[in-house]
Amino acid sequence: MALKAAFIFVAPKADPKKHRAVVATPIVELHVVGVKDYDEACEVAKELVDEGIAAIELCGGFGNIGVAKVAEAVGGKVPVGVVRFDIHPGLENKSGDEFFL
Repeated sequence: MALKAAFIFVAPKADPKKHRAVVATPIVELHVVGVKDYDEACEVAKELVDEGIAAIELCGGFGNIGVAKVAEAVGGKVPVGVVRFDIHPGLENKSGDEFFL
């Protein structure tokens, strides 16, 4: 049985109903989902956990506050990791916290 994991990326105008994909390998089934902001990321993360996702990784667009919000949203049910950028090229070279808050 493959590990079900998720990668959530944040991008203005992303729609999690449309901007998603699943990459299945023999070992990992990776669900990739785009969200428009931190609030939407929290909702999607909770839905993914309810669907059996066992680990969540967040893109570099999430700042420290965004990561904390998603980790709090899933309530410790799954580990939440993060790719780190001090500034993100897709967010006007700002951190996610600076861009979204």
